[in-house]
Amino acid sequence: MPRSIDYYFTLLSPWTYLGHSAFVAMARQHGCAVVYRPTPLRMVFDETGGLPLPKRHPVRQRYRILELQRWREKRGLPLVLYPQHFPFDVSLADRVVIAIREAGGDPSAFVGEVLAGVWARDEDLSRRDLIADIADAAGFNGAVLLETADSEAVLQLYAATINSAITAGVFGAPSYVLDGEVFWGQDRLELLDDALTSRRAAYRDDTQI
Repeated sequence: MPRSIDYYFTLLSPWTYLGHSAFVAMARQHGCAVVYRPTPLRMVFDETGGLPLPKRHPVRQRYRILELQRWREKRGLPLVLYPQHFPFDVSLADRVVIAIREAGGDPSAFVGEVLAGVWARDEDLSRRDLIADIADAAGFNGAVLLETADSEAVLQLYAATINSAITAGVFGAPSYVLDGEVFWGQDRLELLDDALTSRRAAYRDDTQI
């Protein structure tokens, strides 16, 4: 039976963008199933003590820009440091991911194109028509997905992701959860790869056992 990785992320995150392709390739290499869990991260921050970007100290904000430049070069990806349409209401795009997942589809291409739209092409991904076009290009029926994304069932699944993330120990994005062990940040992909290769038992906080 293939191993499964819970993928908690927000489409607003440049770190999710920088790590997405590398993570998907790694999961496929190891034959792992990926459960896509787009997460309303602001609400997770509120519960776990995180701060949204505008409220972080300027020193932390400046360091973030340095790191983005380093990882942009490391990953060999285009990245706009100050996208014109950031931040935006990401909830519709998130719910389209859930609609794809619940229909048994693979959201990887859609997720990748939305992330690139925000961070490489500087597009306004709050636009319904653009989200539908990206879904169509990824091989889905965009109009149907938008309708499903607005359904009460998908809205409830999206809201439930907040508690799911916190219960799993997630407090930031992207987070990859393997056998209950959280790997936070695209800069932990090498450690995730090591865990998958060695098939070691998941590490635990002994005080919580």
